[in-house]
Amino acid sequence: METGLAVAIVAILLGLVEGITEYIPVSSTGHLILVGDLLGFDRLVGAEVAKTFDIFIQLGAILAIVVAYPGRFVGLLRWNDNRGFSGVRGLMLLAITSIPGGILGLVAHDLIIEHLFRPLTVAIGLAVGAVWILAVEWRPARTRREGVDSLDWRDALGIGLFQCLALWPGMSRSSSTILGGMMLGVERKTATEYSFFAAVPLLTAATLYELFQSLNKLSAAHISVFAVGFGVSFLAAWAAVTFFVRFLGRHTLVPFGWYRLAVAAAALAWALH
Repeated sequence: METGLAVAIVAILLGLVEGITEYIPVSSTGHLILVGDLLGFDRLVGAEVAKTFDIFIQLGAILAIVVAYPGRFVGLLRWNDNRGFSGVRGLMLLAITSIPGGILGLVAHDLIIEHLFRPLTVAIGLAVGAVWILAVEWRPARTRREGVDSLDWRDALGIGLFQCLALWPGMSRSSSTILGGMMLGVERKTATEYSFFAAVPLLTAATLYELFQSLNKLSAAHISVFAVGFGVSFLAAWAAVTFFVRFLGRHTLVPFGWYRLAVAAAALAWALH
């Protein structure tokens, strides 16, 4: 298979992986590390370009949330409407949730990249997150918040602190925020939708920061590959979010816990082979 075609196929596959896994509690970063390592993407395009590609395609997944919930994001721009999750109040909730992870990510960025972005650490994160899912879903739910408009600054801060756990690849940003919210008494679907919204500012800031750091390593030859990954990631994320919300209308997160354990076992076997 010619290199150009191989790169395009791998870009499509990684775009699918990013889009499908970004908002469900299975860790998109962990899956990208594992699949990228399995497919040898860094050998095809170079380690730096592969890393930047993984970051860039997150923008497609971010755009999918904005398109899926246009009313919510338009509501954040209505400065004179500060009821519930809208206007300045809604923006402040997102800021409060984003600050802990943003600060910790900046401080520990190099250490995380150097020591945690490998199959073995991903396997550990997937397994720990799986046990967490099963434990939270096993205990009786104690819901005190239902509907995103009911959240206050304390909920936002608590979810933001839990979100810091997602800096360990394999833990998953979505599972950390959803499970953290549920432990704070936020109803499952509400915690899930807020997790979607909270992803936008943090992922956008992290993505733009990483891209700025990597611009000098890219060339015009990479544009088409990045565009393919972006488009596939956007479409896959849109479909995954729609499916996930409907799924939670009838089911718990338990299937994702068992799935994570299976992937963790496979990742551990791959890391130790």
